[in-house]
Amino acid sequence: MTAQTTATDVDQIVQRYVDVWSEPDAAARRRAVARLWAPDGVEFIEGTQFRGHDELVDRVAEAYGLFVASGDYRIAADHHVTVHGQVVIFTIQMTYAKGPLVDEVAWAARVFLVLDDDGRILQDYHVTVHPLPA
Repeated sequence: MTAQTTATDVDQIVQRYVDVWSEPDAAARRRAVARLWAPDGVEFIEGTQFRGHDELVDRVAEAYGLFVASGDYRIAADHHVTVHGQVVIFTIQMTYAKGPLVDEVAWAARVFLVLDDDGRILQDYHVTVHPLPA
């Protein structure tokens, strides 16, 4: 991330990050992953890592299929974004999209993104702060 990176740039990165998890089209999802993550970018979540575009595309597609494709959940970020140099920190949430708990948080994680000089993700860490109910 360059010195000229603005709050708008960071907001766009966070929005693109949230959007990729809800993208129904496989080709568009692949393009979104390539725009977001560096070619050797890696996501760390719950003791598992996904490295490189192919693994990240599979990871995002699996999460989409499990949670968003059914229409049961929506993905959003809170509006509290912290930036420190190359690090962007925010909370991503999965909320109920239907039923008696609509709009309530079903799952949430703190996301720590380490960006390269082009604003693409080198490292992506999820720390669950609100686990899914059993």
